[in-house]
Amino acid sequence: MNELEIAKQLFENQENIILIYAFNATGKTRLSVAYKNFTKSENGGNHSGIYYNAFSEDLFVWENDEVNDNANIRLAILNSNLSKYHSFIDEQDIEEKLAMYNPKYKFRFNLHGDSERGIESLTFFVSDENKTPIKISRGEERIFVWCFFLALFEVDEWTNSQGAHFFIDDPVSSLDEHNIFITAESIFDLIEEHYIKKRIIITTHHIGLFSILFDKLKKGEKSGRYKDITMPFILTSQGGNLTLNNLNKEVFLFHLHLMQTLGTAIQTELFAYHFVLLRQLLENISSFLGKGRMTYVLEQIQVKDVKGAGEMINSLSHKDAYRLQFNKMNEAEETVFKEVFEKIQIKYRFSD
Repeated sequence: MNELEIAKQLFENQENIILIYAFNATGKTRLSVAYKNFTKSENGGNHSGIYYNAFSEDLFVWENDEVNDNANIRLAILNSNLSKYHSFIDEQDIEEKLAMYNPKYKFRFNLHGDSERGIESLTFFVSDENKTPIKISRGEERIFVWCFFLALFEVDEWTNSQGAHFFIDDPVSSLDEHNIFITAESIFDLIEEHYIKKRIIITTHHIGLFSILFDKLKKGEKSGRYKDITMPFILTSQGGNLTLNNLNKEVFLFHLHLMQTLGTAIQTELFAYHFVLLRQLLENISSFLGKGRMTYVLEQIQVKDVKGAGEMINSLSHKDAYRLQFNKMNEAEETVFKEVFEKIQIKYRFSD
């Protein structure tokens, strides 16, 4: 299939919440454009939904003012059909969205004279006492742009006029692991607010983001609202031909990416939230083996203390506190985590 055929398949799907995991360069952004074009064709040529993708991020461009030694360095916002909605948000709206990321900077709007053209640019500075313009990092910029759009999503004049769906494509590029999981929480908040009235499609190449959202929607504390209207897919490409498969049909492929992600974490830093991915891996293996419980796999790989390991994994992966829980694992947690992971490798000989 091509992107337009996949877009048609998504459009005809009955579920209201769709999660899509895909490798980098598979065509997620092209799919979001194809979905926009297809839904416009079904709506008399008019936009029917709201999008966040690479084109959204490309509206923000640094003007470094190199001639003046960066004296007026700023992040310009290119004019677009969204500019007319800028007047409905203020700096405080974005600050509220940014707060969960604990930013180390402040900012101000630089407005066009014409309100229809919205915000001309943004100036960033260290503090109210030191307002010398600065350039924030790539990761900080991506977080800011995401929060800018989160504020725009609340503008009724925009979202009500294009109210059929949200299509969120990978708002996690250039982010570290801490901020990936905060972003997952912000997406879940968006789902909670809009899932009844709008279809919500999320695509990502980041297995952690996918797994956290999958876990919260299908198995989490509030999953009773969402599990029956959520459909997870894996998008793959071979020879330019795209295939959109239900996660269960690609479970082995998903195992390998979880293994790779967790193996990298062991070699770098382990945080408490990595237990979410470990539990996802155990449950998928259990499902693949035709069993319905995670502890079956712990028994099969001969973990020393099956009950204790299971309780630790469940406790740390079910906490509804991803926004706050960015602490590293303690020594006991690391020991259990590494034992389980290494014994999975020995028992099942997965290759990443």
